[in-house]
Amino acid sequence: MKAIGYKTPSPIDAADSLIDIELPRPEPKGRDILVEVKAISVNPVDYKIRHSTPPAAGVEWKVVGWDAAGIVAAVGPDVSGFKAGDEVWYAGSITRPGANAEFHLVDERIVGRKPSKLGWADAAALPLTSLTAWEAFFDRMDVKKPVPGAAAAILIIGGAGGVGPIAIQIARQFTDLTVIATASRPETKDFVKSLGAHHVVDHSKPLAGEIAALGIGAPAFVFSTTQTAQHIDDIAELIAPQGRFGLIDDPSGFDIMKFKRKAVSIHHELMFTRAIYETPDMDEQGKILDAMSAAVDDGRIRSTATQNLGAINAENLKKAHAQLESGSTIGKVVLEGFA
Repeated sequence: MKAIGYKTPSPIDAADSLIDIELPRPEPKGRDILVEVKAISVNPVDYKIRHSTPPAAGVEWKVVGWDAAGIVAAVGPDVSGFKAGDEVWYAGSITRPGANAEFHLVDERIVGRKPSKLGWADAAALPLTSLTAWEAFFDRMDVKKPVPGAAAAILIIGGAGGVGPIAIQIARQFTDLTVIATASRPETKDFVKSLGAHHVVDHSKPLAGEIAALGIGAPAFVFSTTQTAQHIDDIAELIAPQGRFGLIDDPSGFDIMKFKRKAVSIHHELMFTRAIYETPDMDEQGKILDAMSAAVDDGRIRSTATQNLGAINAENLKKAHAQLESGSTIGKVVLEGFA
């Protein structure tokens, strides 16, 4: 089968950073399903792994990619929820080979049924970011539980990136919170407004002042998707006492003591955790994806795909990685079909 991989971690402009390769088609065992991949999207985890992680011992190639939509080609003997021919979407597990391949194995418990109203590429844009935002909101920060005295509002830092656009939509469609999103360029401000943000503030300015100027009070919740380190002081100032702060990036020098006086709880979110540890509630991810699929088909959620770079091959995947590494991407970058 066709796949894209590498042997040595390297910068994206290296000739061998991503290479078109041929690999054996895998066979499903246990609760795995074999998916014929129709489309993928690219996330920061892809280039972070490509930068840092060599193939496993005894394995020639490293294949990344953790967002896919496709058709079930075969199922393992213990699979009960899917059959050949089913259309699915999922983000997979960071501990296993990625989905930048024609055929991909994934545990059925973290797979959902693809929305019928989305094409392959538009569907592939959503699984990883949807799981991230959903888990951050409902499993980590418990946003449906009010914070006494706080504004029933959530500040989403990085509103126009990969996770921000679906986080805005989930907050609007599944909660009663006032949604505040950050954006700094005219085109990103317009984008987050189109997704349903009630307010847009500029993250190139001090966020505490931006929030105070809205006149709605101190938000109960803050969800930071990027550049958390540069906003820590503002977050500590603007969040309500007893508020809840969730983040998904890796800030250096994180000073947790800034939040002690307000008794703010801090919640890290990594959507791979359930799959890494095969937690007892691992199947929650399949349920979340099914809920998102229903919301898409009901017209409540739209795809966040903004750039389709064409066929799934090394040349186009390099372009996608470079685009994400530039830090200027709006929404999600997708690729579709193996040429």
